[in-house]
Amino acid sequence: MKSVLIATLIAAVSCMATAQTAKPVAKAEPKKGAPTPAKKSKVEVKNVHAAEPVPEIVLGAAELAIAEKVFVGQLPCELGNAVTITADPRNPGYFDMQLHKFKYRLVPVPTSTGAIRLEDAKSGAVWLQLANKSMLMNHKLGQRMADECMSPQQIIIAEQLRIKPAPSLLEPLPPPPAAPTPAVSPESAAPGAATAAVATEPSPAASMAPGTTTR
Repeated sequence: MKSVLIATLIAAVSCMATAQTAKPVAKAEPKKGAPTPAKKSKVEVKNVHAAEPVPEIVLGAAELAIAEKVFVGQLPCELGNAVTITADPRNPGYFDMQLHKFKYRLVPVPTSTGAIRLEDAKSGAVWLQLANKSMLMNHKLGQRMADECMSPQQIIIAEQLRIKPAPSLLEPLPPPPAAPTPAVSPESAAPGAATAAVATEPSPAASMAPGTTTR
């Protein structure tokens, strides 16, 4: 029995010694000239369905006629503001407007009053040009963004209206002048006077006494 245990211990010790002296297996090096595997690269896929800019509508004769009357350039406004209006040479009738950091794309809109009106339907901006001033409003925000904007032509008209204001529509109209009465002569004042005098004057025959004869 003891001999069996001793043999078992000797076998175990020899296995441990063999495991400690065993060298690690070296990794096989790739052969020279062998193709190296290509690394996978991320492929950028562009969105081919990206929205393209919508072409602008060609304006009609009515809109182009309004566009010819729009004042362009830098227009000073009240409170130290200023707007800049530029006509687009590539798209007749279209205008670019800038107020501080805000930019608008405006097109003419016909009106029943004859006022010049430009609108940007996307932002809600409305540019209203009158004879003596212009103003910028935003109907979506419900506020007036710039007022009393004037071009050189509007400044002249505003000065003329300051000296001679236009009549207000709320004031009553002055009465029309009375028609002149025609002059009346003394003869025409009593047209029956001469006729009455002739009718009442006795004739020579009637003034003679009855029974007398004329020779």
